[in-house]
Amino acid sequence: GQIVLNARENLCRLFNVKLPQQIAFTKNITESLNCVFYTMLRGGDHVITSSMEHNSVMRPLRHLEKTGVIELTVVKADCEGYCDPDDFGKAVKPNTRMVVSTHSSNVTGTIQDIAAISRAVKAKKDDIIMVVDSAQSAGAIPIDVPAMGIDVLCFTGHKGLMGPQGTGGICVKEGIEIRPFKVGGSGVQSYSRTHPAEYPTRLEAGTLNGHGIAGLGAAAKFISETGVENIHAKERSLMLRFYEGVKNIEGVTVYGDFTKDKTAIVALNIRDYESGEVSYELSQGYGIATRPGAHCAPRMHKALGTAEVGAVRFSFSFYNTEEEIDEAVRAVAELAK
Repeated sequence: GQIVLNARENLCRLFNVKLPQQIAFTKNITESLNCVFYTMLRGGDHVITSSMEHNSVMRPLRHLEKTGVIELTVVKADCEGYCDPDDFGKAVKPNTRMVVSTHSSNVTGTIQDIAAISRAVKAKKDDIIMVVDSAQSAGAIPIDVPAMGIDVLCFTGHKGLMGPQGTGGICVKEGIEIRPFKVGGSGVQSYSRTHPAEYPTRLEAGTLNGHGIAGLGAAAKFISETGVENIHAKERSLMLRFYEGVKNIEGVTVYGDFTKDKTAIVALNIRDYESGEVSYELSQGYGIATRPGAHCAPRMHKALGTAEVGAVRFSFSFYNTEEEIDEAVRAVAELAK
């Protein structure tokens, strides 16, 4: 119990929220998002999201749209992956209940201005619930829940938060009501016929992944002590070193706007090769791990013009070295010959 509480407190520090009970644990961000959508949205609600979203956002929202529960508006991102906050504001209707946006694209690393999106929609209707998918940003770039106007932050443990797989959660602003996604054993109020209403117990029926949460809590403590800004600065410098090395290689196309701040990923293609082939060659021939394909974000690839071939995504971490970056540049140059 103390280990789980410590993990909540460490995450509170990272997200700048006051109370540990504002953090509820889930298996992953997909479960977090499903919990939020299926319990908070009611018949006739209007939801606004963006064309940059991962399938973890789009599939449950499309399902709710298809089954007639919600009306959905998708704000179009530009070819670099940016959405204009004013477009979200313009899409607000009298029945708009929720706005859902990714903080950072898993394809291009583009960072959305969440604070501006929140301001734009709440200026039109102040009870809109601002939900943020932080899968690509938590632990990698700073997140200040109150300052950014976030009502519900969904996160996963196994990416920038450096925790084990099978961990994730929901950070809920005080006063926001999320109904239980599941009910059952809670370890408290055992004689009550109904599931406890208090956070975080209301969202945590059943035995938690204690071992995973212990790892996530330790990782969150390390990130706080190191400083998210310092982690981002190092990862960004590695990304720019790679970008500078590959951008002028003949036959290489790089996606995204590197003049702006972004998370430390570089998506590229080599000539007209299928991205899976390139990724396989990098792995087998050079021992370099990349992710090819559509990255569960099909509309983003349509915007980039890469729907057919996908893209090869290089992700840089706090633990990569400059030598590894230079090795990766050499590998791309050789494959482009």
